[in-house]
Amino acid sequence: MAKWTPKHEAPEPLEGPVVATITGGTILWFVLFLVQLPFYGWFDAHGHLWWLWTCLAGAGLGLIGIWYVRGRDAALKRAAADAQRSSSTTAE
Repeated sequence: MAKWTPKHEAPEPLEGPVVATITGGTILWFVLFLVQLPFYGWFDAHGHLWWLWTCLAGAGLGLIGIWYVRGRDAALKRAAADAQRSSSTTAE
């Protein structure tokens, strides 16, 4: 069986406000956790307690995501600044 090969190059990945997107999602998960917290007894009685813990896990993982994308964003900015500096020194 022949291996499939693409007929054209893959497009460049889209870059956007990644830090803001991850922060917004994390806030949303935490707000959902807080909204559901007063209904803890109902969730426990109906076997839906995992809904509450899913929201808390989403908020926790979102905090890790914020830490990661902030570091990634800083590294991209450093790399761009280094490239700019090296191109300006070679032009002189």
